[in-house]
Amino acid sequence: VYERLKNYAQNLKDTLFHTDELKKAVDEIYRYPLQTKAVDSLVRQLRSGISDEDLARLVLSLREDNRLCIPLKELPRQNTRIICSLSLIPTHP
Repeated sequence: VYERLKNYAQNLKDTLFHTDELKKAVDEIYRYPLQTKAVDSLVRQLRSGISDEDLARLVLSLREDNRLCIPLKELPRQNTRIICSLSLIPTHP
């Protein structure tokens, strides 16, 4: 979705159809994870052969309804864990 929308937005650059909203949506898709329902909807539409223009409309609609990405502030914080530790032990001659 990111690559298709990025290319679509690039093709629309310097036209009336290139909007800040499309640019923001592409940026959000790159930065944040998609919501589960958005993934389901987008995968279904991609499998059905959705056009780039309709894909952009769908993404903008999901974004407008706050159903596209999970904002960083809403992601659960994960504690850092050490999963492997390597120590060197000097050998004695």
